[in-house]
Amino acid sequence: MPKELRKRGRRHKSTRTEVQQAPVREREVPDEGSSTGPSWIVPRTDSKQLNPEAPFGFVDPELKAYFRTVDDQLKEWQQNRDHAEEEEDIDPNENRRIFLMAALQEISGKERELATDPDCAGGLERMAYSMDDFVRRVFMDALTGSYELLIKHRFASHVIQTLLAVAADTIARESRGITPKLEEPTDKGELRTLTQLILDFSEEILPSLPGLIMDQFASHVVRALFLLLCPQLFQSDVPHKSQASVRSRKSVSWKARQGPLKSIFGDESNQGQSQTSKGSWQPPEFQEVARKVLTTLRTALDANEVRSLAGNKVACPVLQMALEIEADQGLSVEPGSLMDHVLVGLISASHNDSPSTPEASDYIATLLRDSTSSHLLETLVLRCPESVFGILWTTYLERSLRKLAMHPVANFVVAKALERANAEQLSYALNELRDSLGKLRQTRIGILRALIERAAALNVLEDEICEAICSAFQVGSEEDRKSFVHCALSLKSIPEYAAASRANAAAETSRELQDEIPEKHSQKSRDKVTSNPLEPTTTGALLLQSLLRLHAPHNGLVLDSIESLPSQELLALTRHPAASRVLDAIIDGPTIPPRSRRALLRAMETQFADVIDDRIGTRVGERCWAAADPYFKEKLARALLPHATRLAGSPYARFFTRGLALSLLQRKPDEWRRQHAMPSSGGSASTATSSPNKDKNPKLKATAPSAVVVVLTNNDEDPEGDEAGTSSPERRHGRKKRKRSAAAADEIDALFDDAIGRKVVRSALEPAPTP
Repeated sequence: MPKELRKRGRRHKSTRTEVQQAPVREREVPDEGSSTGPSWIVPRTDSKQLNPEAPFGFVDPELKAYFRTVDDQLKEWQQNRDHAEEEEDIDPNENRRIFLMAALQEISGKERELATDPDCAGGLERMAYSMDDFVRRVFMDALTGSYELLIKHRFASHVIQTLLAVAADTIARESRGITPKLEEPTDKGELRTLTQLILDFSEEILPSLPGLIMDQFASHVVRALFLLLCPQLFQSDVPHKSQASVRSRKSVSWKARQGPLKSIFGDESNQGQSQTSKGSWQPPEFQEVARKVLTTLRTALDANEVRSLAGNKVACPVLQMALEIEADQGLSVEPGSLMDHVLVGLISASHNDSPSTPEASDYIATLLRDSTSSHLLETLVLRCPESVFGILWTTYLERSLRKLAMHPVANFVVAKALERANAEQLSYALNELRDSLGKLRQTRIGILRALIERAAALNVLEDEICEAICSAFQVGSEEDRKSFVHCALSLKSIPEYAAASRANAAAETSRELQDEIPEKHSQKSRDKVTSNPLEPTTTGALLLQSLLRLHAPHNGLVLDSIESLPSQELLALTRHPAASRVLDAIIDGPTIPPRSRRALLRAMETQFADVIDDRIGTRVGERCWAAADPYFKEKLARALLPHATRLAGSPYARFFTRGLALSLLQRKPDEWRRQHAMPSSGGSASTATSSPNKDKNPKLKATAPSAVVVVLTNNDEDPEGDEAGTSSPERRHGRKKRKRSAAAADEIDALFDDAIGRKVVRSALEPAPTP
């Protein structure tokens, strides 16, 4: 071998084998493709398989990085919106709108890919809150035709759900005829309104709806669609309750970690929410779509399939909302309805004239005790026809009422049934549960509240209810009645409360014992030593509020106990977040006698300054002030005069005392009485708690009731300025006011000069003296 061909090292024999095998693999590809058909047909085996995580493809890395930057910027604006608006001299909304439109232009045509991407789906949800009506229509139009895949996707389903949630504002404006106009016509066709897009979305998913309600991701979208179609059925005064009924707990906790999700353009979304809460914006086509959805479910699912949905954790909430819509539209009374299927034909049996009672079904007995299906049965108990409720009560509840009331799951269904029971059924339930109320007091307080509130609503059996409650708490003597409020708040009987009081008397010893506990002991064992067994509970406060709904004199059990409390114990109730609600119910309750309300106000008069000098107590003080008559308002205000300096520096009481004009009461009581004698006086609770920081424009700043607008016409200071309770900064620092010439007077001063006259203009003018 020539020298130039020699190489050091061992020869690799596998190289020749690889070279020989490589052409073989290259020849297999065209042979397989040519056997399937013409060259322009791409074989299915060689194409990319459909990836369930990215059914529309993956997002370009550069676009993903850009979108992450957009998401970070939107998050910063949403968290620090107020601070950013104060720092910038120009309108920040214009810059933000330009930024948002540029981002939307960049992602145009990639909406499906971004919605299915785990890193970009959250950013799309954040952007949905800041989109205007036109952009929302364009975005949802771009997703048309792919909704079935999107709502079954893990991340895209949440994007669709958010779009349906924010679509309510746009639909409300469209129903009033407020639609954005296109500046330039386009060749892409006519852009549908969002109302029409929602109707088309419903038509698109309608054929596969029976399967979607059992999908773990699509079921939440179906529930959001029900909420959009029938908002009046699922609205609540509790914040975020309607959205909590749509999202799972895991989704709610995840959204809570994403920071505030709101529009970056001010309070536009809040205005839309206040308008949509009334329910008058709903288009009439939505009712037809809801009816069509119910017809599809009733046609596609037989009785056994409908009943199987009740035990499914994913499909049961959807079925529950469907039953609400069916009952609202009057379709549940028909034989073969969804409610009839779930109730195993009870509605069909109610249409027969047979006097015999249907036999009990094991299926409904299972629903009573299942943690998932019991929520569905609660809806059935509340929404079923009256004749069907009578059959349910007789067949399933009446026979084992005591056992069901003690059951950890079925007791909620029993409480819902008691909410619509008639007088005869309520009397039977009270006699059946009378011996078990002592046990129900400890763990099943909802049964007691349902009995009390239903008796108050029907105005029957109120005396028997009070006797049963006294028996449950072992209240016998008059001395026991004085301690009833404390016992009810702690959910303890009289002997249990006495024993806990004796144990609480040794609190100092317990603290010393806690110091002796070694650090190796768990925190739970250390908390047992310092826990207060007499601490008021939320359930106890709710029970007392239910008792206060009884008519007089049956609510005297609570009122007499409140009146007998010492001043320090009453002050402690005003400062507790749960117990203070009982005092609110006494002040605002429609069934409370005026004598008892005045007695509570008189008990708070001497310590009213301490009541309002607290985070919780200031709310109680506002309610007391609003419920007091003008004479008692003056007594409360005079009780605050010795503590005016301390209250002015209090972080809670200063907002309340700011509108009371205490200095005016001290110097000119007659003028103060005239101001607070009218219902719209400045001393109301709403005025007292208004913060001056809310007024951004100093020219339109509203003055307090005791404020005085001084217009000087000469070099002398107004001698009545100090008497009216207005101390200017110049007077406090010993400086004289500058001379104000007539040329410096503005248009507002001239208007007051012509209408009222010069010198002093007060917020409340004294009437002219009669000759």
